[in-house]
Amino acid sequence: MDIQEQIRDIKKQFRLAMNGAVSQSMREKGLAYKLNFGVELPRLKSIASGYAKNHELAQALWKEDIREAKLLAGMLQPVDTFYPEIADIWVEGMHYPEIAEVTCMTLFQYLPYAPSKSFEWIADGREYFQYCGFLLAARLLSKGMELNERAMAELLDQAQAAVLSEAFLPRKAAVLCLKKLGLQGKANAAKVLCLAGALRQEGRDDLLPLCEDIACELE
Repeated sequence: MDIQEQIRDIKKQFRLAMNGAVSQSMREKGLAYKLNFGVELPRLKSIASGYAKNHELAQALWKEDIREAKLLAGMLQPVDTFYPEIADIWVEGMHYPEIAEVTCMTLFQYLPYAPSKSFEWIADGREYFQYCGFLLAARLLSKGMELNERAMAELLDQAQAAVLSEAFLPRKAAVLCLKKLGLQGKANAAKVLCLAGALRQEGRDDLLPLCEDIACELE
């Protein structure tokens, strides 16, 4: 099959696997995709398993304003042809947390330039770039990524700024990233808990649950 035939076949499988209740629930929560079949992630992974990874197919799926197509794109995109500039274009086109979270899980964490790109995105002022940056860093830390002194200081500074901000998604991902960093060992845990202590001193009620969440994970 050529690319267009594969896309038609994939869309047919979306329709067959459609979950109206899930789709309706997402719409009620403000997830206004042009099309949303409500197909759950395990089923999407099953659909993806029926196709070989293909750059052209993945790029075509990403351009579709369909929830399932965008999620499937990350599963079918080969790592070796997903250049840094394409990664930036994808993040720039993200509008929903689920797309960022799943794409970080299925594609971004496997990129050879993932560590440097995560820090680049974390330092970006745009919400979804920061969100993906912290999510990606959290995944890499979970896989054992070690930071030198400079990178450690930068991550702690950027995470503190994100937690202090009112941007919900970067704040949420920054807290996750801090917990993954702290779980790497006692020395890192001490640094993260010190940061949590500094955040408590801000005297902001909205920060207290976040600090408690970090402390409960690491103490």
